[in-house]
Amino acid sequence: MAEGFGRALKSHLFESYSAGVEKHGMNPHAVRVMGEAGVDISSHESKTTEELPVKELDYVVTVCDNAREHCPWFPAKTKLIHKSFEDPPFITRDMPDGEEKLAVFRRVRDEIRSFVETLPEAFSAK
Repeated sequence: MAEGFGRALKSHLFESYSAGVEKHGMNPHAVRVMGEAGVDISSHESKTTEELPVKELDYVVTVCDNAREHCPWFPAKTKLIHKSFEDPPFITRDMPDGEEKLAVFRRVRDEIRSFVETLPEAFSAK
């Protein structure tokens, strides 16, 4: 979701890439709620940092505690920033599909959008 908002809202300022510490595939609930917000992420792919198209990054933003704890090494010039969001697939894993689950995805989606809207200014505040 963060990559989607980065591309949709800030592509004139920076390139956004998303990668995890392991692949999980695209979550259909994330795709749906992002579509509701006008951002199509259906063609995005789950990938690891080794699969990113660039190897030198100015900033790396970890968006969950697990990613922060297991983030791979980056060169010293890369500024690491942590902004923790709840992980919707994890916290809804025992919920049946439906509005309650989608509500969690929507809430986190909106929190991520609010954060992305503060970029790149938030980079210098860290």
